[in-house]
Amino acid sequence: MNLAVRDVRHNLGRFLLTCLGLSLLLGVVLSMIGIYRGLVDEALTLVRQPGADLWIVESGTRGPFAEASRIPGDHRDAVARLAGVAAAGSLTFQSVETEHRGRTLRLYVVGYEPGRPGEPRRLAAGRPITRSHYEMLADRRAGLEIGERVRLGRDVYEVVGLTDGIVASGGDPVVHMTLRDSQRLQFELDPPAARRELARGGLPAGLDTVNAVVARVLPGVPEARVAAEAARWKHIAALTQGEQEGLLLKSVVEKARRQIGLFTALLMAVSAVVIALILYTMTMDKVKAIATLKLIGAPDRTIVALILQQALAMGAIGWGAGTLLILLAKDHFPRRLLLLPDDALMLGAAVLVLCVVASGLGVRLALKVDPATALGG
Repeated sequence: MNLAVRDVRHNLGRFLLTCLGLSLLLGVVLSMIGIYRGLVDEALTLVRQPGADLWIVESGTRGPFAEASRIPGDHRDAVARLAGVAAAGSLTFQSVETEHRGRTLRLYVVGYEPGRPGEPRRLAAGRPITRSHYEMLADRRAGLEIGERVRLGRDVYEVVGLTDGIVASGGDPVVHMTLRDSQRLQFELDPPAARRELARGGLPAGLDTVNAVVARVLPGVPEARVAAEAARWKHIAALTQGEQEGLLLKSVVEKARRQIGLFTALLMAVSAVVIALILYTMTMDKVKAIATLKLIGAPDRTIVALILQQALAMGAIGWGAGTLLILLAKDHFPRRLLLLPDDALMLGAAVLVLCVVASGLGVRLALKVDPATALGG
């Protein structure tokens, strides 16, 4: 007979309750891994959306996502004339917050030039922007419908199309509008502020300012070579797509990655301690049974197998239930939870290793049990 199975049947309720508690703990570990994966994926979604090879930004800055960048809009034509450049487009980026349908709506606005790099390449529903003003594309996470009108700044924009999965690094849903509309929204002053600046001898913010110019190079042309050519202009900086992604992850996601990684490591350590204590307690409850087994001549490997099999069963059930729980709940998280099969399998392997290591405490106790204990009162 299998002693582990018989013992589980004898204490089935307690065993299942223990597995449930372990599954919740492992579910939290898996969710932290998924949150990190989702954080990285969301951070890279926006920078990959234009399908660009080069990013032209203000000199001395690290791009429009890591820090502020402003360059004249006419730089797009100059970049387009560089040898090896197939097409170029200007982009603006800004966060806005507005009241809509009785709730606060926070959006990340991207301004682009229709027909040039930076335009959303796929729509989940609706149509592209066809008018030069007052139309926009919204991501589904914004909760907006096609035909809905939203006030941003001093103007009202109509949602004509929906994208899916385009969010900013902070998790805000992205809306796209024409470059001119986004420049008005970002740089144009309200009439009282404009009059005040004029009275002080200044000028309102120019509407021919952009945050970045993106470019696509011709097939076979090295991106680094074109970037070096663009960087010869001292007032701008040129980054390849890989450099832009690396800077974004390092500057925006790095601290969150470290924090999530540390928290995940702590949870794994707590899981190991919990498993060890559970197995130790279960072994203590079976001291008399183990002594009886020794008294009738059961070898040590039989007793070790009893504890080890229970530990592995508890880990497998806890991992499976925890994974299923997160798969069912992942769509209800406020930020994207990206679960990769490899991550789940690696966690499962780590849990099994932890169970084997943690069972050592119970095995040590079992091997020290005196067979004479079975004859006690």
